[in-house]
Parts: sequence; C-alpha cells; structure tokens
Amino acid sequence: MSLLKIQNISKMYRQGEVEVNALTDINLTFEKSEFAALVGPSGSGKTTLLNLIGGLDSPTSGKIFLNDTDLSALNEQDLSQFRLFKIGFIFQAYNLVPVLSALENVELVMVLQNTPASERRERALHYLNLVGLNDMIHRRPSALSGGQQQRVAVARALAAGPKLVLADEPTANLDSENASALLDIMFNLAKEEETTFVFSTHDARVMERAERIITLHDGSIKSDKAV
Repeated sequence: MSLLKIQNISKMYRQGEVEVNALTDINLTFEKSEFAALVGPSGSGKTTLLNLIGGLDSPTSGKIFLNDTDLSALNEQDLSQFRLFKIGFIFQAYNLVPVLSALENVELVMVLQNTPASERRERALHYLNLVGLNDMIHRRPSALSGGQQQRVAVARALAAGPKLVLADEPTANLDSENASALLDIMFNLAKEEETTFVFSTHDARVMERAERIITLHDGSIKSDKAV
C-alpha cells in the first residue's frame, strides 16, 4: 500500500480578476521510506504542493490520500489532529516559539500529542543530540544562529514520530558540514523508521542525496526520475 497518493491535483488562485494556476493535474505516489526532492525554479509550485500534501491548504480539484485517508474528507478539527500525529513539517522560516527553549520547542508537538512527560523529554533530548545541539538545549531561539534554529526545527519534526516529513528548503541556512550531517540523519531515519521525506529545494546537496527527483515547471511535472 502506498503511503501517499496525489490524484489529479490542481490549485488555482485568484489575484483580482486574474486566475493563476499554481498547479495543474498533478499525479504522484510515494512509498514508505522514500527520500524525494521537489525541484524547479521559484514559482514552479513546489511549496504550494508541499502545503497541499500537508493539509495546510486545499486543492481546487483532485484528492490527496495519506495512509488511505482522504484529506479532503476531513473537517478542520480532524485534519488538525491528523497532521499532528501523521505529518512532520520543517519550514524554511523555522517557526520556533520565541519564549521556549530549544528543548521545549522540540517537546511542543509531543505535548499536544499528550505524550507522557518522561517520554517526550527523552525523545527530545535524543533528537537534539542527533542534530548536534545537546549543549544548547536551554537556549531560546534568539540565542541560536539561523543554522542552529533550523536544526531545532528538524529535531522537532522528527521527535514527534511522523511517517511523512515535509521539508521546505531545510538546508538553506546550513554550511556544508552541517547540511551533510543533517541529510545523513534524515536519510538514515527514512530507512530505519520507514519515514518518508519529501523536500522542496534548490540545494544541490539535497538533490545529490535524494533517491528521486521530481521537477516542476509552471505548476506541472516536467520529469520524475529515480536517481
């Protein structure tokens, strides 16, 4: 059974009286443990597609199934709960809570999941150590560099145990050494925990590690290649 099925997805936006087709008739299937990259120029539809897959936006037409659940059939409350337990997000803008420490930011999703305190603390510490921040767990985002904040965001997404992780330019603010280490961590988790990763990226380092590259152009799939 495929983890993720995208069927005939289109997304149209209206700008004044002008209709803009952000995505047109997208069909994709992802299996467990895939490590895939969405690539293409700015405006090609990469981030729009990630937002639709993650249930952060709704398609104009078509359907998206995750674990055979039709996202369009869920009301807002059920969709929110579904995202909470099934999907991890790594945003380019980090989206960390400023008043919380790195540790508390990583624990936050698990708090919402009602994970017992001892378990969430253990998992948060484990993933912060994995991303090389075990000596910065009590720092707030303002005391961390952009690259460190991005690693906190990665740890937060992984600690909650999702089967699908959506990452929008996750290595954009990392130097080569940290980007490579982070990609190693995510690739190993994809295989060990059967987590599927879908990246939106311009980064050649991500493309080199991806097992599949899906190229978008003007809202359509230009190519879909295993590499």
